[in-house]
Amino acid sequence: MTHYDLIIIGAGSGNSIPTPEHDDISIAIIEKDKFGGTCMNVGCIPTKMYVYAADVAHQTSHSQKLGITGEVTNVDWDSIVDRVFTNRIDKIAEGGEAYRRGDETPNITVYDQHAEFIGPKTIKTGDDVITGDEIVIATGSRPQIPSAIANSGATYHTNETIMRLPQQPKSLAIIGGGFIAMEFAHVFEGLGTDVTIINRSETLLRWLDKDLSSRFNTQARDRYNVITNVNVQDVENTANGGVKISLDNDSVLEADALLVATGRIPNGDQMNLESAGIEMHEDGRIKVDDFGRTTAEGVWALGDVSSPYMLKHVANAETKAVRQNMLHPDDMVPMPHDHVPSAIFTHPQIATVGLTEEEARAQNLDITVKVQNYGDVAYGWAMEDHDGICKLIADKKSGKLLGAHFYGPQASTLIQQMITVMAFDLDVRDFAQKQYWIHPALPEVTENALLGLEFDSE
Repeated sequence: MTHYDLIIIGAGSGNSIPTPEHDDISIAIIEKDKFGGTCMNVGCIPTKMYVYAADVAHQTSHSQKLGITGEVTNVDWDSIVDRVFTNRIDKIAEGGEAYRRGDETPNITVYDQHAEFIGPKTIKTGDDVITGDEIVIATGSRPQIPSAIANSGATYHTNETIMRLPQQPKSLAIIGGGFIAMEFAHVFEGLGTDVTIINRSETLLRWLDKDLSSRFNTQARDRYNVITNVNVQDVENTANGGVKISLDNDSVLEADALLVATGRIPNGDQMNLESAGIEMHEDGRIKVDDFGRTTAEGVWALGDVSSPYMLKHVANAETKAVRQNMLHPDDMVPMPHDHVPSAIFTHPQIATVGLTEEEARAQNLDITVKVQNYGDVAYGWAMEDHDGICKLIADKKSGKLLGAHFYGPQASTLIQQMITVMAFDLDVRDFAQKQYWIHPALPEVTENALLGLEFDSE
């Protein structure tokens, strides 16, 4: 049995815990898959590389409004896969592990088998049993698979396999109506695949502000074959290598491939946590306090396995907080869960932070709301954009921004200014007036939205 000062389980965000301040302690990193975690290998980064290719293809084939007749004559799927994985992602993951195993970090030992607790601060990984003074659990999450699909014996894909298909499917069925489902719908349809979306509720991306949700659902139904208010009853493999999907409305459809994107499950349930005195919430997340401490002394958790936000930028922020709190127990900082933004890289992009209008009104807040069309500013004219909006919600008396929602090109970039406003508690009346807004750049849509908010007079 080997003892370490620190054990880190999971080499996604957890791999960022060690800094030069840890050079004089012994550390074990346990990672049964690839270094970099979900984001690097099967999530944020490779998906956005596919999204960008789909964006270019979609814009090319929909450029008539700009007086250009464009056509995508070929999509080289093998080249796309090689660009993303062979030439980029796989090398980075391999390099990350090699670095931790190399001479640059001699105080770190890497284990590559599954980790589970067999007692307080005691972990079995492969044939090894190790102990640690402190432990960080950063094991992430995994795709959730409905039982009808999991038990069918049919072939299906998740975000972990769909990007490495040996060939691009001519048709793809997607189960789900959330972030992952909608991004892959855009990717594959943009590259020429016939996409069918199957969702158990009526509304795709249903948690969005209604002004965004209604626009997205209208456009999604124009672009994809959307089937809602149904559940999958059974899936079968077909003789031609595809799948046949039976729904509970008595309809049956076939596709070359099936993507399941119905949510994610925290991985804490795979680690025998109860043997170490580590408690979980009913939804499967590890319980942590405001500072990232679990119910077992000396054991911390961060990222998807414990966080209410399954977002990489949240996991990174939690990593910084946990590192601070471990190194400086007399000067701890709370987990950074204020004003958490998110973006969906579908077409068009969607980005949001803070309250929706519905949430603000449900709290009986005295609000002012402005919906600004992209098409009302000069760069919107340049793009011939007729769908994009910036929607802002602010407190009528104080001028504090309560929510910001962008739907359209560059949404994930445009929202950053509004994140800053909320993070620094700025008065949007001053923010709109006391800086330049480059003309005729797209941020003028934000400027006009700010100027359109109506506030109580002083």
